[in-house]
Amino acid sequence: MQSLEAELTAARDLSIADLADAIESIGFECTRCGDCCTSHGDEAHTATVFPDEIRDLETAERGVDAAVRSGKTNLVPPPEDREWRDVARPMPYGLTEGADGLEGETFEWALQTDGCGDCAFYTEIDGTGACTAHDDRPLICRTYPFSVGLDGTSQPMGEAVDSVSLPGHEGDDEAGSVHAHECEGLGRDISRADAEALAATLKERAIRELEEAIGVRDSYEPVTPNAGEVVVHDSEGAKRLDGTPLEGD
Repeated sequence: MQSLEAELTAARDLSIADLADAIESIGFECTRCGDCCTSHGDEAHTATVFPDEIRDLETAERGVDAAVRSGKTNLVPPPEDREWRDVARPMPYGLTEGADGLEGETFEWALQTDGCGDCAFYTEIDGTGACTAHDDRPLICRTYPFSVGLDGTSQPMGEAVDSVSLPGHEGDDEAGSVHAHECEGLGRDISRADAEALAATLKERAIRELEEAIGVRDSYEPVTPNAGEVVVHDSEGAKRLDGTPLEGD
């Protein structure tokens, strides 16, 4: 496995044209079914969100009054009342269930969910899925159902249902490929302009994931959480559930 720095260089060198070719060959059109924003069985919606994306969502306007029109106004307060915990929760991986709930250390933030396990920003209007912060949605949401296959990039969306190797990486899907994950919109026609726009965002996400991973690695200092306490390590250091730094305790 290459170093994260080498993978970051590879991500920065990705060709948007090659990524767009792969997206075009797979095909995609969003049907607004909502499957990528909702829970599945007992598994809550889990989507990685970076610290700066959380801050953007803290102040994001609720687009086209979607929350009001659907009646979903209680879970995501208006920007003037919104806090870190309204937007993000600790990634559950690595945490254990203690007497007072989840506890331990984890290394990412996930979008906050509602009581049904759906993304707190998801709603439905007349049976059609909608995001109440669509213009400020995180990179992982902007690029679903695609991901880039590089050693240092994460694959938080489950197993790939299709993969296309990028030029120079034929037969090596983990070192240079575009993965497609389960979505009813796959296989549909996509314009070249839309494929290139999606490819550019997909490249941005691959770079950001690696930059975040390097930041987490470089800022990580082990801590021993108290009983019932969760500590989240991100690229900015260790944080409490409300997003404030742990340092100084």
